[in-house]
Amino acid sequence: MPSTPSTHSLPSTPSISSTPATPAPPPRVRKAVIPAAGLGTRFLPATKATPKEMLPIVDKPAIQYVVEEAVATGLNDVLMVTGRGKRALEDHFDRNTELEAVLSGKGDTARLDLVRAATDLATVHYVRQGDPMGLGHAVLCAAPHVGDEPFAVLLGDDLIDPADPLLTRMTGLREELGGSVIALMDVGSGDIHRYGCAATGPCDRDGVVRVTDLVEKPEAGRAPSTLGVIGRYVLDPGVFEVLATTPPGRGGEIQLTDALRTLARDPGIAGPVHAVVFTGHRYDTGDRGEYLRATVRLACEREDLGPEFRSWLRAFTAREIAA
Repeated sequence: MPSTPSTHSLPSTPSISSTPATPAPPPRVRKAVIPAAGLGTRFLPATKATPKEMLPIVDKPAIQYVVEEAVATGLNDVLMVTGRGKRALEDHFDRNTELEAVLSGKGDTARLDLVRAATDLATVHYVRQGDPMGLGHAVLCAAPHVGDEPFAVLLGDDLIDPADPLLTRMTGLREELGGSVIALMDVGSGDIHRYGCAATGPCDRDGVVRVTDLVEKPEAGRAPSTLGVIGRYVLDPGVFEVLATTPPGRGGEIQLTDALRTLARDPGIAGPVHAVVFTGHRYDTGDRGEYLRATVRLACEREDLGPEFRSWLRAFTAREIAA
């Protein structure tokens, strides 16, 4: 027979006043997603057989700078969203035991350390995008790996100077305010048609704004500002549900900008969208001129190459001016 609950009253206890519980802070950002499925047509014929992400800037492929940025922010779990012809990315971040054995046998520890550095940077995973359906679709491909966690997205074409801790500031802001955080840069009215463009409101933090709306590559004269979205995002996992129902937009692709627009307009879905207005050095390495400028600047900053290279560059520039 089931027991019958007792009807005796428990002795009363004095009430204890307590302060309201402090809300738990948003979970920390631990994972990074790097979309790397693009064809790199602006760099043909170099990218006919070589992924654009593997083109070197000085003596490191561009993609390694991006992974190093993620690791410097504390994101040691990296997922690359790739496509056909991207096997070189996996090989670069994998062990090359034959090459390591040759360098070790020669006692060339300096180059051996360089080779191993890429392998030891982070735990790198890979998923194929399959169909080239846009950046939003590439991010959606990361959902099974990311799960219900906030995560960072770093576009391989955007190189942020290693001296500028943009991503660190963005993850800190996400952990403080929740929601999603994007990076904006004033690109001027002449170039805003090449970017996602943000309408913004004030925020009580220096260099930070509240995003109220977003437009993907607005036509001339219809941009709400000159603030363009650059390739760094820290996203709430709620973005996956929005992306799953986002129809193809500009170019017939699923645009991440469109999903972020939904979040910005309705913060109740997955928190607000804030933005860091970036004023540091950023290079669009998918553009040939910017790629060359990034190579020159980073070469000038190198302790082993900089002094001699800067001397040559000054002499070369002087000759060009005099010609």
